[in-house]
Amino acid sequence: MKRITYSRALLPLLASIALIGVAQADTKNMRIAFSNNYAGNSWRQAMLKSYDIVTKKAVTDGVVAAADVFTTADKEVPTQAAQIQNLILQGYNAIVINASSPDALNGAIKQATDAGIVVVSFDGIVTEPSAWRVVVDFKDYGEQEVVHLAGWLPKGGNLLEIRGLAGTSIDDAIHAGIQQGVSKHPEFKIVNSVEGDWDQTTAQKAVATVLPSLPEIVGVVDQGGDGYGAAQAFAGAGRKEPIIIMGNRQDELAWWKEQKAKNGYTTWSASIAPGVSTLAFWVAQQILDGRKDIPHDLLVPYLAFTQDDFEAALPSIPVGGVASHEYTQEDAKKAIEANMKK
Repeated sequence: MKRITYSRALLPLLASIALIGVAQADTKNMRIAFSNNYAGNSWRQAMLKSYDIVTKKAVTDGVVAAADVFTTADKEVPTQAAQIQNLILQGYNAIVINASSPDALNGAIKQATDAGIVVVSFDGIVTEPSAWRVVVDFKDYGEQEVVHLAGWLPKGGNLLEIRGLAGTSIDDAIHAGIQQGVSKHPEFKIVNSVEGDWDQTTAQKAVATVLPSLPEIVGVVDQGGDGYGAAQAFAGAGRKEPIIIMGNRQDELAWWKEQKAKNGYTTWSASIAPGVSTLAFWVAQQILDGRKDIPHDLLVPYLAFTQDDFEAALPSIPVGGVASHEYTQEDAKKAIEANMKK
């Protein structure tokens, strides 16, 4: 048999061809699960809808074999930890997770990654080093709320804070950003804080409960899904409407438009796009497909609207919905490459 030899110059080329072959694992027979800890507001419903649209097509197109969604019956950490352990036993290749706690699920996450399962967290991220995180700078988001108020209210005044879902990384980060903003703008003082769970009805009840005991409020700093509820609570109490930061929900922006037409009402609106769930899905798929070079922390921008551009966006947001963006596989690749260049 004739022995084939290769020149020294060809060896790097052959090595690169071999690596290309390894990098394309082909995910058509792989299954991705979505562990979601909460679905009780319009943002989470929009998140699930976006995920369903994108992943159903991915399954139909043969990109993955399954992309099943599992939402816990409550918001508790033990329930989601047990859910993750069940997904491990069911043999999923990857788990996309919106987590109920940044660190309390780390044990279950480590069990999954030790079993060779890819874990990608988003929105409610986890701190387990073996997991990937699709991260929004929520702390900056919180600080920017106060920065905008300082521009409109140079004399400062009393603020009411509406917190989100207790124990989540999002709530902690936005709250920390708001505190940082107030420390830089001491003309403002947070006189009370209530829990709104990112839900208009919950926020309205919580604000209405504390309003009778509060002094004049010049601004409401919050986390999204609570702005319209806060506005209704102030109106119901016959109190002067403060500047309420909004969270990209259709009812909030519609209310803002009405107030702007009446009296020039000015505010700012921001939130993470619910469709970030689809970015997390594609990141998981890319890792399964051999992209092991993806940074474990992928920073993506939050979606914000100003006095000048929110009205143009409003018609495209479904009634009862949230401004969003659904990611394609190509979008995900671009987001990954952008983070690799940082």
